[in-house]
Amino acid sequence: MDRERLKGKNVLITGAAQGMGAAIAEHYAAQGANVCLGDVNEAGAHAVAERINAAGNGRAIALKLDVTKRADNAAAVAAAVEAFGSLNVALLNAGLNKPKFFMDIDEENWDLIMNVNAKGVLLGMQEAARQMIAQGPEQGPYKIINVGSIASRTTFDDVVPYCCSKHAVLAMITGGARALVDHNITVNGYGPGVVRTELWEQLDKDLVEIGKFDKPGESMDSLARNMILMKRYSYPQDVVGTAAFLASSDSDYMTGQLILIDGGMVMQ
Repeated sequence: MDRERLKGKNVLITGAAQGMGAAIAEHYAAQGANVCLGDVNEAGAHAVAERINAAGNGRAIALKLDVTKRADNAAAVAAAVEAFGSLNVALLNAGLNKPKFFMDIDEENWDLIMNVNAKGVLLGMQEAARQMIAQGPEQGPYKIINVGSIASRTTFDDVVPYCCSKHAVLAMITGGARALVDHNITVNGYGPGVVRTELWEQLDKDLVEIGKFDKPGESMDSLARNMILMKRYSYPQDVVGTAAFLASSDSDYMTGQLILIDGGMVMQ
């Protein structure tokens, strides 16, 4: 690992208390970045920050962040700038899912998922971009990284609102790239497939509850066996390298792109 690859990068990460967000925060810090960790689970975010600071690599701070609230997004950006002096990278990772078959989708389910996964990304992009624009183009290129999904490229009948939200994330990658390029801000993203995290553990239980699968663990095993070319589901460590690439100078000549990290589930 290049321990100076992200040296001098000041990063805001949403949904950083567990799963991919936590793994990426630790990976970024190990490569020299300073990271501001936001999550509705404030205690979890602080625990990740404590691990990072104890490791003695990059610096970390943590705060409570509800991505559906503009004021929280603005406060997270301000906290990062106050702690580190500027903002170079925003990784908008916060997201959730709650499966329902198509005819069972109700307004509560739709609003919950779209508010966090789509509106939360829009607000995060806007507030990060405001700070980056204020800092001036000469300090860039700045990086906004949106977390999409295989569901940004296809749709499944038991998670339609989630798929809609991740299609929206892709639209914000391409639209944001066009809107912000003159400010020396690139907008890219990555799309995981089946990742064994706390989110998927809950999703697995929910899929059993709605009758999609018969027993816990079957969803991941079935998808690995029948849909993933590499015949295994992934872990957060399968994602962190691409996330670091998108935050680093290696991706300076990229914008408007979504990279799938799915073991070969969806062919573009």
